[in-house]
Formats: sequence, C-alpha cells, structure tokens
Amino acid sequence: MSSTHPIPPSPGRVSGLEQVRGTIAAACARAGRPPESVTLVAASKTVPAEALVPAIDAGLRVYGENRVQEAQEKWPGLQERFPGLELHLIGPLQSNKARDAVALFDVIHSVDRPSLCRALARQCAAQDRHPRLFIQVNTGAEPQKAGVLPDEADAFVDTCRGVHGLDVRGLMCIPPAGEPPEPHFSTLAKMAARNGLDLLSMGMSGDYATAIEHGATHVRVGSAIFGARAYPAAQPTHP
Repeated sequence: MSSTHPIPPSPGRVSGLEQVRGTIAAACARAGRPPESVTLVAASKTVPAEALVPAIDAGLRVYGENRVQEAQEKWPGLQERFPGLELHLIGPLQSNKARDAVALFDVIHSVDRPSLCRALARQCAAQDRHPRLFIQVNTGAEPQKAGVLPDEADAFVDTCRGVHGLDVRGLMCIPPAGEPPEPHFSTLAKMAARNGLDLLSMGMSGDYATAIEHGATHVRVGSAIFGARAYPAAQPTHP
C-alpha cells in the first residue's frame, strides 16, 4: 500500500514496487494462488517517460495508460528502447480513438458500448491487430461512471463475441468510492464465470490485495508504485 507521504517518481527510484510485489505475493498465498497468476499493470498516467525507466529496469513490463494521446506521446520511444513491454488502455475510450488504440495497445480494459464495439471491430479487421479486450462493468450502477450495467452485461458479452467477433477475454470494474469493494469484486467474478471468461481486471492501489483474494488476474496499481501523482498546474485564465 502507499505510504502516508508517497515519494514522487524520480529517475533511479521506484518508491513502492517491491512493497507492491510483496503484497501481491502475500495476497496470493492467502488465496491459495501462485503469484504468477496475477498480472501487475502499472498505472503510469502522468508519470514522465524517463521516470518509468527505473521500473522497467526493475523488471516491470506491463503498463496501463488512461488516455490514448498521452500514451502516443510517451510509449513508442520507450518500446523502441525496451522491447517486450506490454501496454494496456485502462481508461475510457472514445469511438473516434479506436484506430489509434488498436494500433498502440495490447490490451483494452474499457469496452462498454455498442458503438465502441463496432469501431473496434472495424479497426481490428483493417489493421489485422487483435488486442485482448475486457468489458467494463459499472457494478455500482453509478450514473457518472462508464461501464455496462450489471443486468445488461451478459447480453453485451454475447453481442461483442457473436455479432462483432471481438476477442473478449475478461471483465473490469471500478467499485464506487466509499463503499466496501468486496461485493463488487464478487459480483464481477461470478459474472465472468458464467460467461466463460478467465480474466478479471479489478483492484487499484487501495484495494488490490482484496481484489486478488476475490480472483483478480490483473490489478491496476499506480500511486502505490510511483508515489503521489504530479498533475500539471492549471493554466491561468484571462477575462
């Protein structure tokens, strides 16, 4: 877990990586699972490219970005320098960004509506690239949050596979802030099982150990690895 005073990312130092790896191993032991059954997706939003080099040198090979544009600016150069990196899109995806997303990402965690399915299917065919896909489920039915509603998820999985021919491998969720995450993780695991899906993307810096104990195969961890995020300062406005 992240410390009370997280260390910001800086060249030569990755503040929490070993701690996160230890927490994953301990959670897997409690759940009777091998540590290699969990993929650590390092959420690298806002972390500059050079600040990621220490993590890459430490053997961290899987990274998640929230925005296509930021990933385009950051990752091609890193992938050229460090072959074998795997890139996941873990934030919302607009249909008009499907071409760029298919070209760049190995895995997309946020498939959530028919228009996006159609766009992804077109681009997968056009580019002959087939990123692995997760369907995002809005387990808390929060109106402000993306994701398929739980009672619509089974039909949506069928549509993604049968109508659009997409390579759906798993489900993703983000539990509501301030609620215990366990019921949401359990709901997602049951939903995946009845749809024959093996992968579960759930758990972030505050709850990834709990997610592992409920079957997560992918945990999306950022601040617990890199420290507090440094967001760009707001630009002054002028009348």
